[in-house]
Amino acid sequence: MIKLSSWGRLSRQPHTCIALNDRSSVAGQLEQFQPGICYGMGRSYGDVCLNSEGISWQTRGLDRLIEFDAETGVLVCESGALLKEIQDLMVPRGWMLPVTPGTQLITVGGAIANDVHGKNHHVHGTFGEHVQELILQRTDGQLLRCSSAENADMFRATIGGLGLTGVILQASLKLRPVGSAWLDTDTLAYQSLPEFFELSQASEADWEHTVSWIDCLSGDTPRGIFLRANHREQVPPDHKSQSSRKKSGLQMPLVPPVSLVNRLSLRPFNTAYYALNKRKEGAGIAHYQPFFYPLDAIGHWNRMYGPRGFYQYQCVVPEDNMHGAIGEMLTAIARSGQGSFLAVLKTFGKRPAAGLLSFPMPGATLALDFPNQGQKTLSLFTRLDDIVSQAGGRLYAAKDARMPADMFLRAYPALSEFTNYRDPGISSDMSRRLMGS
Repeated sequence: MIKLSSWGRLSRQPHTCIALNDRSSVAGQLEQFQPGICYGMGRSYGDVCLNSEGISWQTRGLDRLIEFDAETGVLVCESGALLKEIQDLMVPRGWMLPVTPGTQLITVGGAIANDVHGKNHHVHGTFGEHVQELILQRTDGQLLRCSSAENADMFRATIGGLGLTGVILQASLKLRPVGSAWLDTDTLAYQSLPEFFELSQASEADWEHTVSWIDCLSGDTPRGIFLRANHREQVPPDHKSQSSRKKSGLQMPLVPPVSLVNRLSLRPFNTAYYALNKRKEGAGIAHYQPFFYPLDAIGHWNRMYGPRGFYQYQCVVPEDNMHGAIGEMLTAIARSGQGSFLAVLKTFGKRPAAGLLSFPMPGATLALDFPNQGQKTLSLFTRLDDIVSQAGGRLYAAKDARMPADMFLRAYPALSEFTNYRDPGISSDMSRRLMGS
């Protein structure tokens, strides 16, 4: 038994860990050790990858990059391969994953199971849209090849399916060509939510990547920093190549006795961050790694929230209600005195969902980290849940650790269809909390 946590560090419970290292032996391992749930890098924030006191199938050993077709850009790999391993190998060769989230330290299987999104949803949608085929091992011994043309219903259930339809052994991913590892960027400060939405709408036609940091404590007219970027065809002559970039080496070496995100630190940090980035307004050039994955440069940054861990609350609210709902949420957060250094606001495009339980919808998504202050934090979330539900929105399961089951049921209308594709030999803390089994 090994104690496992997810990235939020809200719990640390014993699991019987079974290493999956060889595709040919996985079926026998699943038959012998079940019910279980897959655990890759543990970078989901809540309990989607946890199975307390039960079986944890460790997938990181399934890390082989099997085949790449330089004509079509299709990469075949095992599910335990990291997005970083793919990017490090393929970007210098002129190819890149079309969609990645705010960290590249996650497995391909985790990216599919949570149908992750990035800063370019309006252009490239979610990770699942670029999965051409899956090899899925069911706990009853079935080995299924799934794509839009074969076992299509299981394919849609597995993308964004929270790891509950089987163990993904292998995936075929369609990469995109890129001219270099660099981006042309533009940084703009904004002083209100209407200004953010105007910037976002105006930027989508000409910019692939759009995102903003928002000062969640700045009151009724929240300020923020809006970032947008496009890929460069050539390496800038006065910039280092990707291969010569040095790692920062920054680490959070230990867990402090109290959270470093608190009333004393939060407001000064947000004020300083806004002022510093406002001075950087205008055009610039950035390497893709610090632009896409700024926090990957700090090892174990999740420790800064102290021994009680932290929650991430990420919601999406539909277009018709996004202006009012996001404003209400920011007001509630500011009044609570709780908040985050890491507050992200961006919009999703009008794209059909890749999976039955995929999170994005056309509208705006707000994501914030909150130190775990017990009932005080949970009471704030109840208020935020009400705003999200009244607006017709939903929460992101990959970031969730406490969503009520009735909210999940209302927000994901395809859940009743999804249950037809669940593998009875798979169970997680999240599935029991939200689905009863």
